[in-house]
Amino acid sequence: MIDFDAYAKFSRPGPRYTSYPTALEFSQKFRYEEYVNELKAQAQETPLSLYFHMPFCRSACYFCGCNVIYTSKSEKMHRYLDYMNKEMQILSGIIDTSRVVTQMHFGGGTPTYYDADELDFHIKNIKKYFKNFAKDAEISCEIDPRFLNEEQLDVLVKHGFNRISYGVQDFNEKVQKVIHRVQPYEMTKNAIDLARQKGIKSINTDLIYGLPYQTLESFKETLRLALTLDVDRFAIFNYAHVPWIKKSMRKFDETTLPSPKVKLEILKFTHDFLTSNGYKMIGMDHYSKPTDELHAALENGTLHRNFQGYTTKGGADLIGIGLTSIGEGKRYYAQNFKDMPLYEKAIDEGILPFFKGILLNSEDLLRKDVIMGLMSNFRVDIKKIESKFNIDFFEHFAKSLKELEKLNDFVEISPEKISVTQTGTLLIRNIAMCFDEYMKKNLGDKKFSKTV
Repeated sequence: MIDFDAYAKFSRPGPRYTSYPTALEFSQKFRYEEYVNELKAQAQETPLSLYFHMPFCRSACYFCGCNVIYTSKSEKMHRYLDYMNKEMQILSGIIDTSRVVTQMHFGGGTPTYYDADELDFHIKNIKKYFKNFAKDAEISCEIDPRFLNEEQLDVLVKHGFNRISYGVQDFNEKVQKVIHRVQPYEMTKNAIDLARQKGIKSINTDLIYGLPYQTLESFKETLRLALTLDVDRFAIFNYAHVPWIKKSMRKFDETTLPSPKVKLEILKFTHDFLTSNGYKMIGMDHYSKPTDELHAALENGTLHRNFQGYTTKGGADLIGIGLTSIGEGKRYYAQNFKDMPLYEKAIDEGILPFFKGILLNSEDLLRKDVIMGLMSNFRVDIKKIESKFNIDFFEHFAKSLKELEKLNDFVEISPEKISVTQTGTLLIRNIAMCFDEYMKKNLGDKKFSKTV
């Protein structure tokens, strides 16, 4: 059993470490020419991971922190597909698009806000440039069950999609109304049943705790209903209330948000409920069936974390395509423009819509290995790090290890490795922060959500 009271006091703002350095360090100091040179220098034998950001939604979900555009204009959405096609055309002149693709993900927004014909059109465009998909490629799509029909699923299955992530958040009607996302249980169940019938092998469901009017009892019922869906994975996110960043969150009456004590009770119950019903904790916020490949990857230390979450497909160069998309190479992160006119202007000029990023120095690369090892697999192989980077780990990270002492109850340190205890897994962000060289500068930054 996890002693939740033991770590509640450690709650503080901190990164979720989908990258290291985090996106706060991205800047225009990393120039376009440098980015293109990094792309050209990628090894032909290194596989590709493709991310397509499809930002359009019909209306706002007030809790959402994603980069979205609200529209009902189909011509605006189709125009965007044309521009992503042009972006891929420019990319094909810079990188070798014949490289093996091991992962592709459609994120949003609402990718299935596009109808079946538009999805088919977009995927055929992708495969004009990226023709070499691995037989075991992970091909996934985020789906809002409110915008899904059989024809759309037929298109996805025809093109090899094998993973789907359904946004649910909460099944309570009162909560759904106040977050502006009414989605009855039957609608979600029908969407999941349809995906199973079409042969989708892996289905994830997203839930969020910390939303207005949620109570421990109401979330227990949401979890009970969610369990009946028999999905392969759950992602259970802590709602990050940042109204100074996302205006839609200002619509919430903050007095209706559950208190930290209630959120802690919800988290404790969620963990106990899912693990007692056969799910295993995977990385941060995630649970999977023991038969899921994520569980095997965690056991053997090969789980990988990127901007799309957890995956078994590590070692690929991530290419972000579309508005705000982020790419990752061995020595860099790069992000596209967030503003549509600037995105289109760059593409019209025949250049990639690159906005900002960061070129990693040797210290960044070292700390990235340590932090992402912790975030993905809850451990660091000290001897491997020492050999790879030619350092004395305990000497180099003396300050980090000193800071880690306050978390001694949650980690086990030997000359060979750092291992996170079961209780420590729920404080993994705090543990990783001890090795973050940028944290002092960003301490207390309101752009970060609370770690607990």
